[in-house]
Amino acid sequence: MTLADSRRAVEAVWRIESARIIAALARMVHDIGLAEELAQDALVAALDEWPRNGVPDNPGAWLMLTAKHRAIDQFRRRDVYERKLQEVGRDMELRQESAEAELDDVLDDHIGDDLLRLIFTACHPVLPAEGRLALTLRLLGGLSTEEIARAFLVPEPTVGQRIFRAKRTLTDKKIAIELPPPAELPGRLASVLEVIYLIFNEGYAATAGDDWTRPSLCEEAMRLGRVLAGLVPAEPEVHGLLALMEIQASRIPARTAPDGTPILLLDQDRSRWDRLLVRRGLEALGRAEALGTLGPYGLQAAIAACHARALTPEATDWERIAALYRLLAHLAPSPIVELNRAVAVGMAYGPVRGLEIADALLDERALRGYAQLPAVRGDLLAKLRRAEEAATEFERAAGLTHNTRERTLFLDRAAALRRE
Repeated sequence: MTLADSRRAVEAVWRIESARIIAALARMVHDIGLAEELAQDALVAALDEWPRNGVPDNPGAWLMLTAKHRAIDQFRRRDVYERKLQEVGRDMELRQESAEAELDDVLDDHIGDDLLRLIFTACHPVLPAEGRLALTLRLLGGLSTEEIARAFLVPEPTVGQRIFRAKRTLTDKKIAIELPPPAELPGRLASVLEVIYLIFNEGYAATAGDDWTRPSLCEEAMRLGRVLAGLVPAEPEVHGLLALMEIQASRIPARTAPDGTPILLLDQDRSRWDRLLVRRGLEALGRAEALGTLGPYGLQAAIAACHARALTPEATDWERIAALYRLLAHLAPSPIVELNRAVAVGMAYGPVRGLEIADALLDERALRGYAQLPAVRGDLLAKLRRAEEAATEFERAAGLTHNTRERTLFLDRAAALRRE
């Protein structure tokens, strides 16, 4: 295996395993910042050893064990080695006990999931909302500060400061790495749902890198969503978010060609959509509807369901989608919702009306670096046969995106329009 192959292997494993490693370490050392440092130490060790000795059979376990060894070294340097070693030993012993003992442990913990425990800790009320989101995406989504910045539509240094302050606050306030009591769950749920939603979105449409999608992030977000749905089954928005993620994820197999080229929604082979995920998503949407009025996640799931129920692009009920976006814009107004409404209105009532909505967003500060605004305008202009203007918009979109696949897609659209 070449050095480059080893580094790619390390990076791939890190993407998959880092959140679980940090979550387990945080439970062990009771310090989120220290847990992340220990995990990073293990990553550095892998980058050093794997190119020389090969990738281990169980790379995730190797990283976890290495990180735990680093933790033991930390405890020794702090002169509390014996006491902490007993705690580490007990933790490892518990993981190897019989199924009966493991069941007792789960019953003592009303969720029983390290990752979810860390999410609720990172979403502690002592942190401001933006700090909770940035920290959780960093620790559990495995996202870089750049990726989080694009998800939040804020400058990268701002995100870095939020993460630093959030970790320092949790340490200074001595916040335990634990789940909140059941009575406190509703107050923390909104932040947790938003975090899971942003993690899913980063997986569904990667903001940077060479891949258009990162399915592992989608899978992790859906897993956490399913756990939450079991935890708070009477909350309609939990089921609404789960429905949205399941339905959106059903399209992932059809979103790229064999060579990784993106395939847009209306061009996708719908026979490749995962019908199991569609069915599960529609069932979750039904549960949300049965529990009461749909919230923002439920409305987005209802929009996704319109696409899922249409066997062909032509069968899509765009008027209903436009109406649902109007409701969503009233309930949770944002420039991005309005931009999506422009697309729906353009499909339902013609590109002129859609372009009017998109043009009204040109002065929105939050969308100044958002590639989808010029991309939507380019598509609407192309439908109006204003090819030169449309090509310029797609070139502008290409200059704003940090995703290689998306940039190529925009440039190809621009080149095709200039050939007309």
